[in-house]
Amino acid sequence: MKLIKHAHACVEVEHDGSHIVIDPGGFTPNAADILSRADAVLVTHAHGDHIARDAVVEAMSAHTHVALFGPEAVVAPLRDQFGDRVRAVTAGDAFEVEGVAVSVYGVLHAEVLSIIPRVPNVGYLLGGEVFHPGDSLEVPHVEVDTLLVPVSAPWLKLSEVAEFVDAVRPRRAVAIHEAMLSPIGLEVAARVLGNGTSPCVPVEFVEPGTQL
Repeated sequence: MKLIKHAHACVEVEHDGSHIVIDPGGFTPNAADILSRADAVLVTHAHGDHIARDAVVEAMSAHTHVALFGPEAVVAPLRDQFGDRVRAVTAGDAFEVEGVAVSVYGVLHAEVLSIIPRVPNVGYLLGGEVFHPGDSLEVPHVEVDTLLVPVSAPWLKLSEVAEFVDAVRPRRAVAIHEAMLSPIGLEVAARVLGNGTSPCVPVEFVEPGTQL
């Protein structure tokens, strides 16, 4: 598999000429362009920074082979339009997309505030190697080669990010979910998380469009 890290939480997986797009949201400026080459779309939860719904609908309308996977809250609004091309997933599911094995983990979005209901959120393990947790730091308790690590959100702090990486213990950790950070914030987060002492695996901060 080849990985391309796009802006914010969006990651593209290329396998044997097929493209799987994870979390093409509203904070990813070129989401529509990315989706134009998608064969499948995996969405972790229904928040707008993880699914740019209009762009997804446009891509699925233009390319009738494109399939969408996500929690029921993600796929339900599109079921009447796209039928069995949308599939609800939940923790414990396992399936294959474009020749890539996908396992589903997690249940809920991390808590933002106690008064805000927690929405369904799933994480995806692709090819037994790459794990995208969505908006959660729930440990999958499986071996992970490449961990995609949220580093900025109203629901987390850097010490929790470090603890998450330490608990998963991947071979490689790559920062995602960074759109809320200013250039100064990115520099500070990279210094704290990328120095190799805390967490145990340095978190890599890469520019959007970088092939991993």
